[in-house]
Amino acid sequence: MEKKSFKGYLYLLPSLIIMVVFTLYPLIKAVVMSFLGDYSIIDGSYKSIGFENYQALFADKNFIKALCNTGIYVVFVVPCSIIISLFIAVLINSKIKGKAFFQTVYFLPYVTSVIAIGIVWSWMFNSEYGLINYILGFFGIEPIQWLNQPQYALPALIIFAIWKSMAFNILIFLAGLQTISEDLYKAARIDATPRFRVFTRITVPGIMPMIVYASIMGMISAFKVYNEVFALFKGKAGPANSAITVVYYIYDKFYNSNKYGIAAAGSIVLFLIILALTQVQLRVTGKRKKK
Repeated sequence: MEKKSFKGYLYLLPSLIIMVVFTLYPLIKAVVMSFLGDYSIIDGSYKSIGFENYQALFADKNFIKALCNTGIYVVFVVPCSIIISLFIAVLINSKIKGKAFFQTVYFLPYVTSVIAIGIVWSWMFNSEYGLINYILGFFGIEPIQWLNQPQYALPALIIFAIWKSMAFNILIFLAGLQTISEDLYKAARIDATPRFRVFTRITVPGIMPMIVYASIMGMISAFKVYNEVFALFKGKAGPANSAITVVYYIYDKFYNSNKYGIAAAGSIVLFLIILALTQVQLRVTGKRKKK
C-alpha cells in the first residue's frame, strides 16, 4: 500500500469508526432483534422466534394504519414542498427589495426547534381562537376541529410539515439558481421568450440536480416523521391514533409497550421501504440525465 493511500485511510478512520458504531452496528443489532422474542435489555436474555415478529407486525391494524398515514404524508408533503419552495426561491432570487430579509424569514424554520414551532402551530390550529380558523371565517367557513377530530388530524400535520420543510428546500434552490448563467436569461429576453418557457427550459433544467437531491432527502425525511407528530399533538398520535406514523409506531412499541422485537421488525421494514424507493428514484433520474 502506498503512503498516500495509507494516509488517506487514516484521515477517514475517525469517520469510519463513528459510522460503524452509530450506524452499522445499530442496523445489524436491529436485524438480529427482529428475529428474537422476550428480549430483555437488562440481562440480554431472549429466545429465537423466526419471523413471528414480522407476522405480528403486519397483523397489527395500527401498523397498517401507520403505513397508510406515512404514505399519504409522503405523497402530499414532498411534492407540495418542492413546488412551493421552488416558486418562492425564484421570487427571492429575482431583483426584489428586501431580498436578504425574505431569505432570513424563510430560513428561520430550519434553525428553530420543532417543539417550539409545534407549539405555535398548535395555537394556530386551535378550534376556538386559532389564526387559521379566523382566516377561514372571512370566507364563511365554520371553525374546524383540526386537532380534535380524527379526519382533520392528518391534514393538519401535512400542512404543518409542508411549511416546516420549505426552509431547507428554498436554501438549496437558491444556491442552484445562482449557478445558472445570466447570459441564458439575457438571450431569452432578446428572443422575447415567454416567462413560463424560460422557467421550464432554463430554470428547471439548470437546478435539476438540486430538485432531485431535495426530493430524495425530503422523501427520506418524510418517511421518518416523528417530531412533527409529537410536537403538534403534545406527545400523542392525534385523536384515536389518526395521525400515527411508522416511526411513532416503532417508538410506542419500543418505549411504551416494551415489545423490542416488533419495534425492531418495524424499523427494518421502514429501512427497506426507504431503500427501495430511493433506488427507484435514483434510477429514474439517472435515465433522464442520460436522455
